[in-house]
Amino acid sequence: MIDRRMLLVSAFSAGLLAGRRAFAATSIDFSDLYEKETVFSKLAESLNGADVEMTGFMAPPLKAESTFFVLTRMPMGVCPFCESAADWPSDIVVVYTEEPISVVPFNFPIRVSGRLELGVYKDEAMGFVSRVRLVDADFRRA
Repeated sequence: MIDRRMLLVSAFSAGLLAGRRAFAATSIDFSDLYEKETVFSKLAESLNGADVEMTGFMAPPLKAESTFFVLTRMPMGVCPFCESAADWPSDIVVVYTEEPISVVPFNFPIRVSGRLELGVYKDEAMGFVSRVRLVDADFRRA
């Protein structure tokens, strides 16, 4: 039987969880993104727009109070931004968050959950070009 206290605790808990993205069931790896060089894999195309989860490393952000960072396959002590989509490496993904990020040391693995977006996109604020992004993302140390 549910009493008023249980109802209030449940409602409060649901409210706390509502603001955080539940980590996605579909886990993908950097190697799942491309079939060859700049051609997206069938798996990546099928997940375009879906919530996915990836594990990697946070490259050092370009500026403080950022709402984005670069997820890399291997730890990188420098930011791996490129000048054009043609030069976009297959082992990095731009991650956009709703809140400013808390920086994680570049050599600590993290797990990121967000909506996968494929295709060329130019960030108006920073001017860099990406081919793969996780948007509305959350992350935690792995």
